[in-house]
Amino acid sequence: MKIVAVTACPTGIAHTYMAAEALVKSAAQAQINIHVETQGAMGIDNKLTYKDISLAQVVLIASDIEIEQAERFEHAQTIQVSIEDILTNPDAVIQRCIAHAK
Repeated sequence: MKIVAVTACPTGIAHTYMAAEALVKSAAQAQINIHVETQGAMGIDNKLTYKDISLAQVVLIASDIEIEQAERFEHAQTIQVSIEDILTNPDAVIQRCIAHAK
């Protein structure tokens, strides 16, 4: 299974990257392939390509703000969660993605 994700918080500093790290760790424990794009104060890092998005079973948007270039995800199966959801229980969010993909 492949998940792609975008993390973005209002200030674009700590929580954006903490959430990305939590997702990568949780996905690895669940043996899930994940690619996380961060949209922080310095711009977009690890940008998801259209190919990445099309090959993913689920797109996870972990953000409390509007993400940049959201139109890339219009035709994808998407789940939206808050940054707090990721920081407090990343395993539950990964499990929700798995369930959503089925």
